[in-house]
Amino acid sequence: MGTVDVPADRYWGAQTQRSLEHFSIGSDRMPKAVYHAYGYVKKACALVNQAAGRLPAWKADAILRAADETIDGELDGHFPLFVWQTGSGTQSNMNVNEVISNRAIQLLGGVPGSQMPVGPNDDVNMGQSSNDTFPTAMHIAAVAAIDDQVIPQVTALVETIECKADDWMDVVKIGRTHLEDAVPLTVGQEWHGWAGQIRDALAAIEASRSGLYQLAVGGTAVGTGLNAPKGFAADVAAKIAELTGRPFVTAPNKFTAQGSLDTMVRAHGALRDLAVALMKIANDMRWLASGPRCGFGELLLPSNEPGSSIMPGKVNPTQCEAMVMICIQVMGNDSAVAFAGSQGNFELNAMRPVIISNFLHSARILADGCEKFRIFSVEGTALNRDRIEQYVEGSVMLVTALSPVIGYQNAAHIAETAIAGNLTLRQAALASGKVDEATFDRIVKPIEMVGHGLAGA
Repeated sequence: MGTVDVPADRYWGAQTQRSLEHFSIGSDRMPKAVYHAYGYVKKACALVNQAAGRLPAWKADAILRAADETIDGELDGHFPLFVWQTGSGTQSNMNVNEVISNRAIQLLGGVPGSQMPVGPNDDVNMGQSSNDTFPTAMHIAAVAAIDDQVIPQVTALVETIECKADDWMDVVKIGRTHLEDAVPLTVGQEWHGWAGQIRDALAAIEASRSGLYQLAVGGTAVGTGLNAPKGFAADVAAKIAELTGRPFVTAPNKFTAQGSLDTMVRAHGALRDLAVALMKIANDMRWLASGPRCGFGELLLPSNEPGSSIMPGKVNPTQCEAMVMICIQVMGNDSAVAFAGSQGNFELNAMRPVIISNFLHSARILADGCEKFRIFSVEGTALNRDRIEQYVEGSVMLVTALSPVIGYQNAAHIAETAIAGNLTLRQAALASGKVDEATFDRIVKPIEMVGHGLAGA
C-alpha cells in the first residue's frame, strides 16, 4: 500500500493515518467515550493474556499503563478518527492498538512506530478482532452513559416533578381532552401523570442494560473464536466486569452478538421512549404557561432571559423549547439506529460507528437536557392560582356531575344553553328547571369530582 507520513508528535500509526486521509468526512468524530471503553477492553485482554503466560509481565505492564491513560482520557488527543469509516470499527480498533502500542514502546524506552518491543496487532490485539472488540467497547460505553449520565439526571427530574405534584394535590383545575374543556382534576394529579411517564421510561432504560451487559469479545472474526485461547471470552468479560464494577458477562451467542446489534437498537429505543415522554411534558408545560395575558396562563415559568430582540418584556418558555428539540433529535437518531441495526449482513453488522455515535449523542443530550430543564424550569415553576380558579368557575363541563341525577340529555341541553348564551353553568342549570339551587350546590363541587387516579390514594 506504500508509505504514509505520520505526525511525529502523535502516538497513532499508519492505519490511523490512512483512515484520516481516506475518511475525512464532515466534523463528526468517533466519541471519546468509545476509546475510554476500549481502554478497558485492551486492559482486560492484557491482564488475561499475562495471567495465562501468553504476554510477558514487563510487556503487559507497559500496555496496562497505556490502557489506563486511555481510560482516563489522557490520550484523547491521539484518537482523531471520524465516525464515517469502516462499518466494523476496524480503524478505531487499530487506532487504539497503535496508540497503546506506541505509548507502551515509549514507556519501555523504545522508538515509537517501530512496533518493537510491543506490536499493535500481536500484543495489544492478542486474541482479538475488531469484529468482537468494537461491539464490546460499544456496550461498555453505552452502559456507562446510561449509568453515569442518563439515570441520575432523569431520576433527579422525576423526583422534582413528584415533589411539585405532591404539593399541588389539592389544587383543582380543569382538565382538557381533545384540546377542549373536560372535567376537573388536580394540578398534582396532572403532574403525577407526567412523573408516571418518566418512571415508565426510566424502567425501560434500566431494563435495557441486561442485553448490553453481554459482551462479544472472544468471538474474534465471525463468532467462532478463532485465534482466541480457550476460556478467553469468559475470562476477559469477567475481568471487564471487575475493572468497571458492572455485571458484564460473555455473550452466550457470539454469532448473535457480532452479526447483529439488536441490543443496541433496543437500548436506544428506551432512550426514544424517554424522549416521547419528555416531549409530551415539555409541550404541556409551555402550553399551560402560555400568556401571560392571552394564553392559558395556568403555570408561571421562571424568567431566565429576555425572549425577544424587538418586543420588550417578552419571556419565552425556552427550556421547554430546548427539550422539545432534544426529543426531536433523539427520535431522528433512533430512526438511524434502527435502520443501521437492520443492516447486519451474514456474520457482521457493519454499521456500528453510526449506531454508537447516535446512542452516545442521544444519551448525552437527554441527560444534559433533563438537568437544565429541572434546574431552570421545573424547580422554579409556580401556579397562577387565580387563573386556575377562574377556569374552574367558568367551566361548563362541570355539568358532567349532574348527568347521573338529571340524565345525559338534560345535562347536555344545559351545557349547550350555557355556551350559546354565555351563561355560567349555574345560571343555565337553574334556568332549565331540571335542577334546583340546593341540588346544584350539593352536586357540582369540583373538589369532590377529582377522584384519585393514583394507586393507594
